[in-house]
Amino acid sequence: RCAGRVEIYSQGSWGTICDDGWDLRDATVVCQQLGCGGAVEAPGSARFGEGSGQIWLDGVNCSGAEAALWDCPAEPWGQHDCGHKEDAGVVCSAAPLQDPLLSPGRALRCRGQGRSLPSADREKMRVVGGENGCSGRVELWHRGSWGTVCDDSWDMRDAEGACTQ
Repeated sequence: RCAGRVEIYSQGSWGTICDDGWDLRDATVVCQQLGCGGAVEAPGSARFGEGSGQIWLDGVNCSGAEAALWDCPAEPWGQHDCGHKEDAGVVCSAAPLQDPLLSPGRALRCRGQGRSLPSADREKMRVVGGENGCSGRVELWHRGSWGTVCDDSWDMRDAEGACTQ
């Protein structure tokens, strides 16, 4: 099941969503965009841990019919009156079934609690060539391009870390 803090990649960095006005309609758009079925819950108050860096959206007010979270009405991009103690999350009804809907320069992820791969500048990660958004070759975004990960010493702990991303 997809569950975690909602983060958006924009302008070269990942950021969070403020929980002001965050509800099941907003979570529905996120879950559908991620290919994770419908929304079961729209937790706030950083239930999945506090993020860091930019807070991209505040006052999100989706109808539930939008194709992407950034299509929903909200305060101007990057303007907020929140702290990370107010980061929004989602609990979706299913595991990812497809690649998330992307937009040039933007991506969306559900950041669950768990082990994560060490990364000083929080590069993006994706899997490609698999049957769905949960299987495939691991690639990292680094210095402006995608690259593969060498399998030397790759084991289940590494795979589990990648899956929590």
